[in-house]
Amino acid sequence: MESEDRLMQERIAKVAELRARGVNPYPNDFAPSDTMSAALAGIGAEVAEGAEAVTGRRFRIAGRIVAVRSFGKAAFVKLRDRSGELQVHVKRDTLGDEAFSLFLLCEGGDFLGVEGPGFRTRTGEVTVLCERFSVLGKAVRPLPEKWHGLKDVEARYRQRYLDLIANAEVMRAFRMRSRIVSRMRAFLDERDFLEVETPLLHSVRGGALAKPFVTHHNALDMRLYLRIAPELYLKRLVVGGLERVYEIGRNFRNEGLSRRHNPEFTMLEFYQAYATATDLMALTEELIGGLARELHGGNTLRYQGSSIDLTPPWPRFSYQEIGDEEKAERMSIERPVFVHRWPVESSPLARRVDADPRLVDRFELFIGGMEVANAFSELNDPADQRARFAEQLERAGRGDAEAMEYDEDYCRALEHGMPPTAGEGVGIDRIVMLLCDQPSIRDVILFPLLRPDP
Repeated sequence: MESEDRLMQERIAKVAELRARGVNPYPNDFAPSDTMSAALAGIGAEVAEGAEAVTGRRFRIAGRIVAVRSFGKAAFVKLRDRSGELQVHVKRDTLGDEAFSLFLLCEGGDFLGVEGPGFRTRTGEVTVLCERFSVLGKAVRPLPEKWHGLKDVEARYRQRYLDLIANAEVMRAFRMRSRIVSRMRAFLDERDFLEVETPLLHSVRGGALAKPFVTHHNALDMRLYLRIAPELYLKRLVVGGLERVYEIGRNFRNEGLSRRHNPEFTMLEFYQAYATATDLMALTEELIGGLARELHGGNTLRYQGSSIDLTPPWPRFSYQEIGDEEKAERMSIERPVFVHRWPVESSPLARRVDADPRLVDRFELFIGGMEVANAFSELNDPADQRARFAEQLERAGRGDAEAMEYDEDYCRALEHGMPPTAGEGVGIDRIVMLLCDQPSIRDVILFPLLRPDP
């Protein structure tokens, strides 16, 4: 700590020196014209491998200093932006004494804007020759020691900004997460689904069997719940005529923390009129299999040392055959597993199986030892739904903290008629874990919930 405090004081002194020399350490007047990757490509195209010629084109780049090699009157600096890294050559002979002395006040973590032509070094590395530079953001706190290999798990989660700077694979995982979510949207958009947004604050607890977070609205003096699931609102939209809808958003469940659980998590939930749970099995195979092929080039997925074959169709077992979810998790290491036909008591919003009303037309999907999706043919009989809600009230009266409340408005919506519909929720965080080979849900959520820092 004493060493870090000393380094901070040295950096703060450099900020003061920059100001004293008429340089704003935090300006906002430099606009780069090239990303690092674009400059790399441009220089590489103009200067052949093995040549040392300087390009005629000038580049304007900006990024964080991530490495400095100083040689007295010259230095090689690595700058990083969102697209990658690029080497910059800084020379006293090129900048002049005054500008070069200002450069000597810069160090790792600072942001620089650089202008100049490109060339290749004698070793062939694509480089920008710094003819002008601007300090764009002086870092007064140094990066941690050995930051290139930041391994402290708690520090990585608490200070994700350092984790992203230090670990390239972390940056890649979150870029891949964004790509996965974008592809999910495109998949549904291509099939005529409409993306919608529904409330995060609910006056009635429902949509899933889970313990909620409770809050209070002062102006209305009413208790509210953070959303457990968007299901009942999305099905209201199906009643209203939006036959294919989906939402990607956060849900909140007041449950424990584990490798696979975070109290706030991201779900894709979608509903399709005139479809069944069986139809959604095929759709889910297409969605997840397509993501794997796009990201990894085939139907085989490597997850935590295991190989998972995603070739459809995936095995299907009834809940009665499996017996419990733990067995389904064990079975899904080598192949995804659909577990369908669940007891009616476990699914107060699902449609009964016509041939056996003790069961509902529901499935859960397990991949790599995790439940990643839950779907069912929707209950659209308002009388049956009212009876199911009444049963939930009885459970709540017996102390079941996860029981649903009676949603009268939802029952009223069903009384106006809802077409035969199937709906599904897909855990995006767990899908990202699988596709990015990450062991914990905390590795795919930028800011997971943690205990207060002691």
